[in-house]
Amino acid sequence: MNIPSMISAGEACLGIELGSTRIKAVLIGPDHAPIASGDHSWENRYEGGYWTYSMEDVWTGLQEAYANLSADVGTRYGVKLTRVASMGFSAMMHGYLPLNAQGELLAPFRTWRNTTTGPAAQALSQRFHFNIPQRWSIAHLYQAILNGEEHVSDIAILTTLAGYVHWKLTGSNVLGVGDASGVFPIDSNTCDYDQTMVDSFDELVSDKGYPWKLRDILPQVATAGAHAGVLTPEGAKLLDPTGNLQPGAIFCPPEGDAGTGMAATNAVAKRTGNVSAGTSVFAMIVLEKALKDMYEEIDMVTTPDGAPVAMVHCNNCTNEINAWANVFEGLLTALGHEVDKNALYTAMFTKALEGKADCDGLLLYNYLSGEPVTGLSDGRPLLVRGPEAKLNFANFMRTQLYSALATLKVGLDILAKEQVKVDRLMGHGGFFKTPVVGQRIMAAAANSPVAVMETAGEGGPWGMALLAAYAVHKAEGQSLQDYLDTQVFGDQKVSVVEPVAEDVEGFANFMVHYKAGLAVERSAVEHV
Repeated sequence: MNIPSMISAGEACLGIELGSTRIKAVLIGPDHAPIASGDHSWENRYEGGYWTYSMEDVWTGLQEAYANLSADVGTRYGVKLTRVASMGFSAMMHGYLPLNAQGELLAPFRTWRNTTTGPAAQALSQRFHFNIPQRWSIAHLYQAILNGEEHVSDIAILTTLAGYVHWKLTGSNVLGVGDASGVFPIDSNTCDYDQTMVDSFDELVSDKGYPWKLRDILPQVATAGAHAGVLTPEGAKLLDPTGNLQPGAIFCPPEGDAGTGMAATNAVAKRTGNVSAGTSVFAMIVLEKALKDMYEEIDMVTTPDGAPVAMVHCNNCTNEINAWANVFEGLLTALGHEVDKNALYTAMFTKALEGKADCDGLLLYNYLSGEPVTGLSDGRPLLVRGPEAKLNFANFMRTQLYSALATLKVGLDILAKEQVKVDRLMGHGGFFKTPVVGQRIMAAAANSPVAVMETAGEGGPWGMALLAAYAVHKAEGQSLQDYLDTQVFGDQKVSVVEPVAEDVEGFANFMVHYKAGLAVERSAVEHV
């Protein structure tokens, strides 16, 4: 394959994902392998009682990530990136992004991390007989209504971050079904919003006199493979202010980071699952049949092509590990050592396997923000130990890794009791970057084999690029599952780690103390 000629001919496909700490763009060729990338680091802010990102940061971040991608293309292949065959955008799911008829933001973007919608989520869950998590867009909307926020009557579009970017670049108000399933419950038979629940919500707020019905403000729903718009001249200029990028690229439906994780790990078929572990952590298992009961800890969402998925989503994962890495880096720097950050993380993770299987009496709560799975509306990172506990580096790091997955395990244990079967659990994200270690700890938490592909480090942006490629390269009638199996992952090498009995038992013992110690975490939230 002549990559420079292929790029110049506009045959590459582009995926861009706005993650919690990084915006990353990935360009792929016809063989679906990444050929160039670019990124931009950013952080959320806690302002006015909400975790948020400014829209200015969204666009400067996207422009820098795309500029870095274009520079990478120039450096590697000596050509300018002016056209692509298709592109797609994904982002952190859920949250609240209301726009008026002029496209102006009516309230600061409220991200998935916020835990301010408890009354609304509870009321809607009871009304629908369907679990509505606090971070879902409909929970944010109803909470704004309960709060009496004046802007609600002016809403013309209620969308997600990916949907907003897609709308700005194409003029099309649409969401991929996976991302839409974090906005409002989806009927997998129709791959659209559940009409009975839509009618119920409209009836619930009918006395408010709003000039809209729910479907008036929600984006249209599209499944993977659909053509969901084209890059407009204004959109091209917004993404690439240099003017090099030409309009006309086909857009696939925008997706959430959960959907791109499923695509990137080939986990869209029944009895497959994946775990994405980074700033947050979530497990997705594609179901054979519906769950028997409703659980507050389990979210019902969909694959990018609309199949039902049980999701366990936790707001906190690697943030505390990252904080302690900065502490260790500061110590080493003070001692005169030049620190290789990758080597530091590798040492931290590897040493964890030398710790006691039950962490030897140490407890750690990594709750930087609230955690609805365990009923906490706010968080306080907390290390607790009794006088008999053995605090050393190995035990400390094993506790860190257990803590990163402990809340996830609460939900996974519920699915196990529901006898949800999974043949393959794929891991991706920073937690799995160190070979074997993250897989082994995850296998202990899930009591299931955990696999990692060679492309695990590519993550969501690559998954989004795959969905963009599927939209333009699929054969007539070809399913997403078949496309991924035959066109993308056929020769993929997979590393599988089986659960170690001692680890499984140790993690279970750790969880007994972890659940009991949640009372300490709640007290810390109240008093610290």
